Amino acid sequence: MRIPARFAPALFGFILSGLMSLVVSGIATFRVAGAGPDFALAWMGAWLAAWVVAFPVVLVVAPFARRVVAGLVATR
Repeated sequence: MRIPARFAPALFGFILSGLMSLVVSGIATFRVAGAGPDFALAWMGAWLAAWVVAFPVVLVVAPFARRVVAGLVATR
C-alpha cells in the first residue's frame, strides 16, 4: 500500500516521533527502574504515553523548526 505524497510530512512526523519517544522513554525507564523483569512492560507503557504527546508536538513544532533551520543555513 502506497500513501499519497501529500501525507508525507505527517507520516514523517509519526515515524520520527515514534522512534525518538521509543529511545528516550527506554533510557528514562532504564534509569528509573533498571533492567528488572518488568522493564519491557514498563518501557512500552512509558513509550505509548510519550508517543501520544510527541506526535502532536512534532506536528506543531516542525514548521517553527524548519524556519529556524532555514534562518541558520547559508543560502549560497
